[in-house]
Parts: sequence; C-alpha cells; structure tokens
Amino acid sequence: MSSETAVKETVILVHGLWVRGWVMALLGLRLRRCGFRTIIFSYPSMSASLSQNALSLSRFVTGITASHIHFVGHSLGGLLLLQMLAEHSEPRTGHVLLLGSPYYASSAARKLARIAPGRWLLGSSMRQWLEQKTLVYPHQYVVGSLAGCMSLGIGRLLGGLPQPNDGVVTVEETRLPAASDQIVLNVSHTGMLFSAGVARQVCAFLRQGHFLNHPESE
Repeated sequence: MSSETAVKETVILVHGLWVRGWVMALLGLRLRRCGFRTIIFSYPSMSASLSQNALSLSRFVTGITASHIHFVGHSLGGLLLLQMLAEHSEPRTGHVLLLGSPYYASSAARKLARIAPGRWLLGSSMRQWLEQKTLVYPHQYVVGSLAGCMSLGIGRLLGGLPQPNDGVVTVEETRLPAASDQIVLNVSHTGMLFSAGVARQVCAFLRQGHFLNHPESE
C-alpha cells in the first residue's frame, strides 16, 4: 500500500437501479479533489436479490486495504448499503451517506409493481426491499440522508408523486430514523449525481458527519 493511499480516507460509491458504476464517476472525481480515495462498486441491480448483492458488497469491502471506510449510495445503492450493514458487520465503517434513497416504501416503485412489466423493471433487489419488513439498520453507524426536491423524473409518467419529490423519490421517503443529519437540495434524482453543490455537501458529511449549514441549489 502506498503512503498516499494510507493517508487518504477511502470512500466506496454504490450506484442505483438500471445503471452501472460509471454513473458515479463524476462524483468520485469531485470527492478525490476533496482528498478522498474513491472506489466504485458495481453490481447486478436487476438479476440479483438485495441480500445477494449485500454479500457481494461485503466481500468486496473485505478485500480493500484501508483502516477506515466511508460509504455513499445513490437510490437503490443506499438501500444496499443499509442491507449490508444489517446483514454483514463491517467494523471499519466510517460515515454512511444515502443520496435519494427511499428508506420507506417507494410510491413510484409500488406503482410499477402493480403491473407485470413494472415488476420486471424493478428487478430482484428493489422487489426484496419492498417486500421485506422495514430494515432497522444498526444505529451505531453515522448515517445521513440527502434528498432532492426538483420534480423531474419517471414519477411524472406514473401519474405524479406526493410533493416534494426529486422526480422518482419523495422527500418523506428518504427520512431516516436516528439519522445524524438530513438535507433537501434543489436537484433531481439523477441530477444529484452531477451537481457540484451536492458533491460539496457529500464531502462535508464524510469529513464531519453533518452537512454544510447553508443550502445549495446547483
């Protein structure tokens, strides 16, 4: 392990449904500019169950040389992080940040689940989250939630979502019990991954365990 790697704190980035790890690349670049070492975890969000992916993530993390590991998950990726922490203890866990993750039942997902093509689109991981009891994640972890309120996304095609929402997930669905901090920014569900303002808030939370005190609109 190089001296540079030893000094920098490690961040694992986990993508959401229907995409692969590349979607986290810009956020990863911005976090590296903040001084973090970033590693992207890519997984089969459609074909594998949430528990199967949680085991894969746990094994992936085990292979990483670092004394302290932070986690950032977008949408389903955030739920995968919580599933892993509940099923597979990781003592090196630092701060855990969920971006637009529907901790409580997703209105958009439940609308899709009413029809056969929609259930297929949700994939195995999201279906498991909807069908299992609300997951009680271990509260010793420092967990934060960042939500968006720019209503731009698939929710409009499904007849609309309760306000406020990011176009896919409502702000209320992102509320976490015993969260260390929560914030709502003027970004859409996908747009939050490309927002410089969101990246600054992510950097702040990973370093301090709480967000910046002023709102961002980028």
